[in-house]
Parts: sequence; structure tokens; C-alpha cells
Amino acid sequence: MVYVSTPSPANDLWNRPDALAYALICVINLSLAARRLAPVLTFTLTSTLWMVFVVAGYWPIVNSLCPMVTLYAVAVSRPVPVALVCGVCCAGCAVLSSVLGHTDDLVTTVAQAAVMLGIILKFGGNARQLAERNADLSDLAAQLRREREENARRAVAEERVRIARELHDVVAHHMSVVSVQSGLARYVFATDPATARDALGTISASSGEALEEMRRLLAVLRVGPEGGEETGHEEGDCPYHPMPGLDRLEATVERMRAVGVRVDLEVTGERRPLPAGPDLCAYRVVQEALTNIIKHAGTARALVRVAFRPHELELSVTDDGRPVGRRRGNVPANSAPSGGHGLIGMRERARIYGGRLAAGPRTDGGFEVRLTLPLQ
Repeated sequence: MVYVSTPSPANDLWNRPDALAYALICVINLSLAARRLAPVLTFTLTSTLWMVFVVAGYWPIVNSLCPMVTLYAVAVSRPVPVALVCGVCCAGCAVLSSVLGHTDDLVTTVAQAAVMLGIILKFGGNARQLAERNADLSDLAAQLRREREENARRAVAEERVRIARELHDVVAHHMSVVSVQSGLARYVFATDPATARDALGTISASSGEALEEMRRLLAVLRVGPEGGEETGHEEGDCPYHPMPGLDRLEATVERMRAVGVRVDLEVTGERRPLPAGPDLCAYRVVQEALTNIIKHAGTARALVRVAFRPHELELSVTDDGRPVGRRRGNVPANSAPSGGHGLIGMRERARIYGGRLAAGPRTDGGFEVRLTLPLQ
């Protein structure tokens, strides 16, 4: 096309192809195979051999497409300055071939060369930008995949911590009840059979409830990716019970009374259903606080207050700090647990739901745990 006005081979301006011409044609065209590996080198080679072909007197149109193809490869894979330099060289070769062919309208030839090379550089630049954008998207996708895997690992770790906290609460509370009642039953087994039977009944009920909650937690661990259980049991063999909440406070208080701890329950405000997370958090805090009373305050009198406010739930568990009867050294019976994870777990639960938990000895004796949870 840049040679529209170029005379044809029949005008005897160009030599007839011979062995040298065919050799140059083969080398120039075969070198295109390396344009993706070394585009600048391939462009230099094809342009140089094309000029040798033209200067030797052979018709330029035969090999004119090869420098254009390699120029496109340069524009696709190399920066804009490099592509512009190669484009100027290619345009110079095209104009030189027209001059050697004694073209009358040189201006038209230069314009044609400039337009064609501009189109090649434009399309090559667009392809390069598209390739760079695809590479960026691929890196972004890989990063998102890594973040998703990391989030999945973090979620698994958090779920394990939550289940460990649940198991701690279940085991600590119910086993404390079992321990106290078994000691009572052994103490009065011969002298007061009725009290011993009541203690054994409390042990049976508390251990059964503990087994039920532990079975529910372990059933969660057995759930496979498709919703069935990995152990091979059919769905429904291990039913899923709802998570415990404040609606079970009365039963917990009754169980504490059976242990020997006098517990009073006060509920103020308009009682309403709570979201599952805050409801479980509030219940576990009360349960853990009562468990600490069994372990550290013995037959103390406890008071559980639950206040439903318009935008928050406030509950407290207090005791009067009566001693167990047997103290370990000089440690007060109502002192905070040392070295355990109960208070740490309660604070962590409160933090998860944006609440606040305060726990410590009271100025007039005893111990207090106070929880405040925001309610949307």
C-alpha cells in the first residue's frame, strides 16, 4: 500500500528474483518465528535484510509486511519509546524503498507510511495495555484467593476458640455442681438418705444436661461440607438443639439452689427475645459467675439481676462472700479466681458483641460480675 505508485517489475526497474533474492526472502520470513521471544532483535533483523533486499535491486513489496509484523510485536511487548523508535525506523525504510523506486509522489508515500505505522503502533499499544491489565487482574485474583484462604483459616481458628469456650463453660459449671452434690451425698449417705437421694438426682440432671450440650457441640464438629455428618450417621440421628439463652436462667437458678447456694433472680424491664449471639453471651456469663460462686464462695447467697433497657441489656451476679468452710491458706473465700480462664472468657464474649464486663470484689464484701450488652 505504501507502494501504490511504485513501478511494477515489468518496467525493468527491479531485478528478477535469483538465488540471493530467494535466500533473503526465506531468512526474512522465517525470522518472524522469533518475534515473540526477541521482538526488537527480530525487527532489526527483518528491517536490515529488507533494506539489503531493496538496495540489491529487488522489488520492495515482496518483503514489506515482515517489518510491519515485527513492529506490531514490539508495540505489544515493549514500552512506548522503544516502539516509537522502531516505528520511525520502519517509516524511514519504507520511504527509502520508495525513493529507490523513483516514486513521483513522495509526499503521498510518506503520509501513507505515517498513517499505517500509526495504526500499527496504536493497536499494538492497546494490546500491551490489555495484557498488563490482565496481569494486574491475575495478581489481584491471586491476592484475593490468598486472603480468602487466610480468612477461612482465621474463621476456623475463631470457631475452635468459640467451641473451646463453650466446652469450658459447660464442663466447669456442670462438673462443679456434680462435685458439690457428690460430696454432699457421700457425707449424708448413712445419716440422711433423703438428702442423699436428692443430691444424686441433681447429679443425674446436671450430668445429663452437660452431656446434651457437649453432644450438640460435638455434632457441630462432625458436620461435613454438604451438611451431613462425617461420621456416617444419617441426618436426624443427633438432633440440633437451640443454643441456651436467658430463657433457661430459671432452670439454672433452681439447679444452684439444689446445690445449696441461695440464688435470687430479678428481671426488670420489658422482657423480649434477643439475638442468638448476645443471648448466649449473657447466659454463659451468668452461668460462669454462678460456677465461680460454687467453687470460691460455697454457700454464699447470690443475686442475679437482669435489666432489659431500651438499647442495652444489663445483668449482674453478686454474692455476699460467705466462706466455703475450708479455706486454702489465707486466701479470702470471695476472691477472684486466679489462673483460670473464666473471667478471660467472659470478657472475650462481651468484647465480641461490643459489650463491657466488670468483675471484682465488692467494697462491702462478696464478689460482683456486671455485664452490659448493647442491643440494636
